[in-house]
Amino acid sequence: MLKRETWRHFDYWLFGAVLVLCVFGVIMIRSAIAGNLELATTVRNQTIYVSIGMVLILVTASINYQTWKSLARLMYFIGVGLLVGINLVGDAAFGSTRWFQIGIINIQPSELAKIIIIIALADYFSRNFNQPRNLLWIGKSFLLLAGMVVWILIQPNLSTAIVVVVIWFSMLWMSGLPTKYIILFAVIGIIIIGVILAVILLGGVIPGIEPYQISRVVNFLFPDPTARHGETYNVEQALVSIGSGGWFGAGYGSGTQVQLRFLKVRHTDFIFSAMAEEFGFVGTVTLTALLVFVVIRCLIIARRAADTFGGLIAFGIATLIFFQMSVNIGVNLNVLPVTGLTLPFVSFGGSSLLSMVVGIGLVESVAVHSHTAEY
Repeated sequence: MLKRETWRHFDYWLFGAVLVLCVFGVIMIRSAIAGNLELATTVRNQTIYVSIGMVLILVTASINYQTWKSLARLMYFIGVGLLVGINLVGDAAFGSTRWFQIGIINIQPSELAKIIIIIALADYFSRNFNQPRNLLWIGKSFLLLAGMVVWILIQPNLSTAIVVVVIWFSMLWMSGLPTKYIILFAVIGIIIIGVILAVILLGGVIPGIEPYQISRVVNFLFPDPTARHGETYNVEQALVSIGSGGWFGAGYGSGTQVQLRFLKVRHTDFIFSAMAEEFGFVGTVTLTALLVFVVIRCLIIARRAADTFGGLIAFGIATLIFFQMSVNIGVNLNVLPVTGLTLPFVSFGGSSLLSMVVGIGLVESVAVHSHTAEY
């Protein structure tokens, strides 16, 4: 455990912000379920997850982050093994096989994979920091990525696969990716997106992408305002919820879209819209600012880290939180297709919340054990 004097390096601002977000999430979930008997245990379960999560942050912070460097390869293979196993014996829901059911607990390996890939890539880039930044250097890191992404796509779980790819590219860039390769990747990315959109618009089939995933893109590009169900309906109701919130909202537990259940999946994917209706523009800006504050604290710790490995871990966690936050809010505002990504620390979900707090614990470990500055 940590010595008493080392606690002065613990980032209490970061811990406090995460705690506030988690507690607010429980409060918001209580309103969002609106007396739905099928979701009666949701608040209790999320409260348990938050309690466990706060302990996990402290425990993870007490372990020197260098320990994970020596275990990075083992963790990577365990992560891949879990992803392979989920496709063989996992439980299916909403058209995907993503969970291990153990009693009343659902374990989602793809959430754990986000943290594992950050540790594995941080280990790779730190060990090869002095190597030439060429295609071989890039290719080896890509193989680490592919070893996980393939199994995530098979579930299928395209949104999580995209998150992992974004983490890989951001850490690749932070490790000194030359500008010429950034331009090359940008061109390749534009071409791939263009081809995919063309195939979708022509009604073709894309290997590895499920029909419902294609449907989400089509509904985003060509929404049917008369739809009474599906992604289009959900997004329309989300926009109505956001718009009806005004500056200060209808008040906690008083949003008609939420309480009358017009807004669907309001405790997970669309909790931002539920919050907008009840707390208004001021409330959503405050929450967004708090999430951005968490990202900034992670980046400060990354900058002050004692070594490349620690800095990359903190940067990877910051990327994960920022990207997932941006996508979730973008979906709620109808500027991105529906993805299924949760709002960090706020949306209901045990695996999602616990993976996020473990990530924060790793960042706190970097802060505590680097001993390079006080903040």
